[in-house]
Parts: sequence; C-alpha cells; structure tokens
Amino acid sequence: MRLRLVARVLSLVSLVVSLFMIFPMILSVIDGGVDLHAFASSLACGLTISFALFRAGAERTDYEELGIREAFAVVGLSWVIATAVGALPYVLTDVLGSYTDAFFETMSGFTTTGSTVITDIEAASRPLLLWRAMTHWLGGMGIIVLSLAVLPFLGVGGMELYKAEVPGPTPEKLTPRVQQTALFLWFVYMLLTFLETVFLMLGGVDFFDALAHAFSTISTGGFSTKNTSVAWFGSAWVEWVITFFMVASGVNFSLHFLFLTGFWRRAGRDDEFRAYLWLFVGVTAVIAVVLWTGEFYPGPEHSVRAAAFQVASFMTTTGFVSENYILWPYFTQFLLLLMAFIGSCAGSTGGGLKVVRLLVLGRTIRVVCGNLLHPRAVLHTRVNGVVVSPQARDGVLAFFTLYMGILTAASLSVTVLGDDRLDVPTALSGVIASLANLGPGLGKFGGIENYAWLPAGVKWVLCFCMLAGRLELYAVILLFLPGTWKR
Repeated sequence: MRLRLVARVLSLVSLVVSLFMIFPMILSVIDGGVDLHAFASSLACGLTISFALFRAGAERTDYEELGIREAFAVVGLSWVIATAVGALPYVLTDVLGSYTDAFFETMSGFTTTGSTVITDIEAASRPLLLWRAMTHWLGGMGIIVLSLAVLPFLGVGGMELYKAEVPGPTPEKLTPRVQQTALFLWFVYMLLTFLETVFLMLGGVDFFDALAHAFSTISTGGFSTKNTSVAWFGSAWVEWVITFFMVASGVNFSLHFLFLTGFWRRAGRDDEFRAYLWLFVGVTAVIAVVLWTGEFYPGPEHSVRAAAFQVASFMTTTGFVSENYILWPYFTQFLLLLMAFIGSCAGSTGGGLKVVRLLVLGRTIRVVCGNLLHPRAVLHTRVNGVVVSPQARDGVLAFFTLYMGILTAASLSVTVLGDDRLDVPTALSGVIASLANLGPGLGKFGGIENYAWLPAGVKWVLCFCMLAGRLELYAVILLFLPGTWKR
C-alpha cells in the first residue's frame, strides 16, 4: 500500500468539498451575512486539512498509476474525509447539538441516503439548506468521479479508482479516456439538474427550492427544504415532475449516453432497463388500485400520482414523501420497502441491491432448475444476450450473501445499542433504509419522521450502513482487512 498516493488523492477530495462551500457563502452574503462566519471557518479548516494531506503525499518523482489497493482505500476513506469536513458547518452554526449528529447528517447527504436528525428543517438558514442539498449532489455521482477529470494534474492515474467507485457489477468506460468519461457523466448530471430546476420553476416553485429539490432528486438523495418534504407544495405538477426525474435518475447513466447520442433502440433493449420500468409500472398499478378502491384519495389521478411518486421514491431510494404512506395498508408499505431493497439500475445514483443483480440471481436459479430437469443440458445465465461469466455470477452471489450478512449484523447491533423505543421491526426498517440509502422507512422512521431520537451508538452503526450501501459494500469491507494495507 502506497500511502503517499492515498494521501495525495484524499487531499483533492478535501479540497473539492471545501471549495464548494463558497456557494453557500455567496448565498450567505446575499441573505445579509447569516452563517457566513461558520462557512468561512469551515472552508479554512477544510483547506488546512487538504494542504496537510497534500504535503504528506507530495514526495514523488514521476507519474504513478493508482493500484487496486490504493483505489479501494481512497474510495472508502474519501467519504469519511468528505463527511468529516462537510460536517463542520452544522457544528459551527449550532443547528445540531453534537458532532455525532453533524457527522450523521453529512454522511446521509454524501451517501444520498436522506435520513435526517434536524427536527425543524425550515428553521435552518438558506445557506445551510443549500449546503445540505449540495452534499447530496456531490455525493450522487461521486466526488471521486469528479476527481478523475483532474487526477492527471496530481500525477495519479484513475481507471482503478473509477472501477472501485462507480456503482454496479460491471461499470462501463463510456469513452476512450477515463477523464472524458468523468466529464461526460457530470455533463449528463448537470443537464438533468438544470432541466428539473426549470420544470419545477414552471410549476411555481421559487428558484432556491427548485434547485435544492433538483439537487436531491438527481442524486436520488431526498433532502428537502421543507419539514413535510414534497407534500408541502401540494402541487400535482411538482409531484409528477419529481417522479419523472426520480425514475430517470434511477437509470444506468450509460443508457443516458446512448439516449443522448441517438441509440434509442439499443438502450431500449437493455434487460435491466426494461425490468426496472416493468417493476415501476407494475407495482405502481397495484398500489394505485389498492388506494383507489380503498377510497384513500378522491379520484384515480390522485391515487395513481401518490402511488407513482412513492414507488419511484422508494425504488430509486430517493426518499421524498408526498403522502403519509404510513396510513396506507400494510401490504402497500411492504411493497414499498421491497422496492427499496431491490433498488434501481446499476450505474445510477440510486441504492439497493440493483435490478441487474436480481436478474442474474433469478436467471441463475432458472438455469439450476433446468439442469435438475435436464442433467446433460448445457445452460447459461444470460443478460442482454451475453453469457454471464462464472466470475461475475459468483460475484453477484457473494454480494447478495454479504449484503444479507451486514443487514443481519447491523440489525443485531442496533437492537443492542438502542433503547426501549427501538423495537425489532423499527430497527430492521432503519437498517434497511440506511443500507439501501433510502432514508425514510417504516414504523418510527416512516413518513416525515426522522432519526434525531436515536442513541449515539445507533447513529454510528447506521452511518456505517449508509457508507457500505453507497460504496457497494466491498470498498468499505476491504478497509478492515489487513491484506489491504500490506505492501
């Protein structure tokens, strides 16, 4: 392990996070200087940390390629560094009472989870709410992917870093150069953010709220500027716009590339994309029928809109709330939690297991059943017409096993560290919501309820779950293996 390289890249992560604090500072000046001192002090601390890390890794003679060990170390530690620096404004503005709460809120932001410990969001200043939304936006595509565009200036190669950061079992290198890939991904990311902001403003939302919700939607994060989330607007237009962009953000960004370059049919033939859309439409239809026949809402449009919004919110693990779904039948609540467990497409900003992994698991089970019936048949697991290699298939099975193992261990830890208010269903719901990067869950975590009442130990366990879920488990687990740090 070449710690110099790790420190050098971490210095860039700290620098990026710190420099983005300039935008809340500008808004602070516009708003009369509110919280300006807090952000200025946080910026100074972040730059100091960045300089110290850069000096620690400054000794080099020539260009060095980042190895697989350094890549995983950077990916895992970068989110810790980003969270540690990003938490400073919460502490210095006294919005949160402890660094544990500030770290939890910031980790929730950067991992696009959306869990919050702020009890009165609307009482916070606009600069702090902007920073809160920006942590989502930065974390959505990944600070590391942004850093890939400038890594050559530090003398560090980045393809291994890209493989370790981009979610999904088979990350695609869209362009010949990884820096071009990072820039293209950010172009698509910014384009979607711009379009949603414009459409929300056409629905009567002011620029600040529109931008903040666009940040949270495209990143599939879920932080809102309102205590009651999207329900505050009471607008069918706003809900349909956010629903559309949540669904779009749950799509593999490689397919966005195909759509923008005119390869519509090729994108439409993608197995994961089609399964994702069928799941969304099917579950929405089922829940809409239940809501309509149960007379929860006055008409079919409202029932369909409420169902589509919450299914999109859970399936893409965004976590926005437009209705109090805790009042819906338990059957629909279970379906929503199941959608969060499945998640969105690989290569998107969403969380969960990812649809493609469920496809591989399902088709592998079909192949095994086929071989039991026809022992001499040569059957293969295929996705998009391509045979899934044994290595990729084993990787999916290992991921699923590890996911369930972490889910079980974290749930046990939460019940041990929690108090009498944290019953088993609530503990399990909170862990699933954190590991899937969803935010809201069921029980005491449902609807607009937050995580402020949890003991500090439980919050740290959930922080680990948020980080593990965002980085697809392995980048975090490898940090605890001695072999990662050996030379």
